[in-house]
Amino acid sequence: MPFVPHTPEEIQEMLDTIGVERLDELFDEIPSALLGAQLDAIPEGMGEMEVAQLMRARAAQDVPLTCFAGAGAYEHHIPAAVWEVTTRGEFYSAYTPYQAEASQGTLQQIYEFQTMISELTGLYAANASLYDGATALAEAVLMAVRANRKVKSKRVLIPRSVHPRYRQVVETVVTAQGIELIDAPLDDTVGRVDAEALGRFEDQPFAAVVIPQPNFFGALEEVDRLTDWAHGLGALAIGVCNPVALAVLSPPGEWGSAGVDIVCGEGQPLGIPLASGGPYFGYMATRKEHVRQLPGRVVGRTVDLDGRTGFTLTLQAREQHIRRSKATSNICTNQGLMATAATIYMALLGSEGLARVAAMCHERTRELVQRLTAIDGVERLYDGPFFHEVPLRLPRPAAEVLKQLAAHGVLGGYDLGRDYAELGSVLLVCATEMRTSAEIDHYAALLQEILHGDAAVARSSG
Repeated sequence: MPFVPHTPEEIQEMLDTIGVERLDELFDEIPSALLGAQLDAIPEGMGEMEVAQLMRARAAQDVPLTCFAGAGAYEHHIPAAVWEVTTRGEFYSAYTPYQAEASQGTLQQIYEFQTMISELTGLYAANASLYDGATALAEAVLMAVRANRKVKSKRVLIPRSVHPRYRQVVETVVTAQGIELIDAPLDDTVGRVDAEALGRFEDQPFAAVVIPQPNFFGALEEVDRLTDWAHGLGALAIGVCNPVALAVLSPPGEWGSAGVDIVCGEGQPLGIPLASGGPYFGYMATRKEHVRQLPGRVVGRTVDLDGRTGFTLTLQAREQHIRRSKATSNICTNQGLMATAATIYMALLGSEGLARVAAMCHERTRELVQRLTAIDGVERLYDGPFFHEVPLRLPRPAAEVLKQLAAHGVLGGYDLGRDYAELGSVLLVCATEMRTSAEIDHYAALLQEILHGDAAVARSSG
């Protein structure tokens, strides 16, 4: 039973006071057509024992798959200490640190998280934090339009090589505010922005240019060239980065001659399990001159009257703290538990450990690509350097092959035809440090059989 604090007598007393006979009369302005009918199809409730039995039965139906898919969500090793510490009561039940004197532990953790993100990205300040990578990019676009005082345009150049879900979320969030999104041309030979074709935009004003690194296809963009090109137009440069990749690639704060203005991305690779799609969290960092346009919260370090170090909410440009019309965002939040796990993960690994993870991921993906492209009819879609992921063209539709691989316990990748109609036979594959050589060999042997081997393999998964 739900807890209802008012007794029937108290409810009737309140109704009598305001001169209303029935509670329903308070809602009589709602048209009857909008009122929900009785939920007759819902079965009777179950007891605790029956619910536990049902959930165990459902869980047993899950088939474990060896994961060779990435596409924005990555299976990394998470040291046991990460969630042992994160789920301690002090962190697990903590919410917004409104009272600094009672929230020093939470505030310090957030401050450490911001510091690590700033060091990783090479930018002055980071917030803590956002819903996920997609909404972080949407927030970055809104922030760039607000912050760019040199160009009054509301046009933003965003490549097709940015994650398709990110582009969809950005469009949903920003177009209602009159912001126009323009596709940047793609070089089909290398799977990245066609820098040579950008010349046609040079006489057009843009508030910002989005630069992914690595991009959705795993290709490495010409970030130095693109950053300087954006600044030459008077646009702000927005980097969208995998944080693990930043352990071995140049930080966005050093791209080009001046670095990007804003960087954002998905924090899931930093100690967050796949967990059937969430919860994840977004990160964002920016240059000093734009810090007051940064959505969310910023924690600062200070000293008290006795000279002791303390932490406090320094900037909190959210609608519940200031006038709504002055707020930088109405959707940003502090995904506190996820940011806590990421802080512990980065602290445990350190810069050297994170670089080792990134290097091992790259080595495993190279090994995977070498084994799979040795199969007749399987070839790389793009040439050029990559990180994490590589698109492979197959001699059959990718969706069909994935279905057969899954029937044999292998999550073989991501079907690019879902988002790029012209790439229906292209599979985006990924291997993190979790994948072993034996698993890669098994995948290759299974793909060989599906494409060219025993027809029974294909029939058994139909």
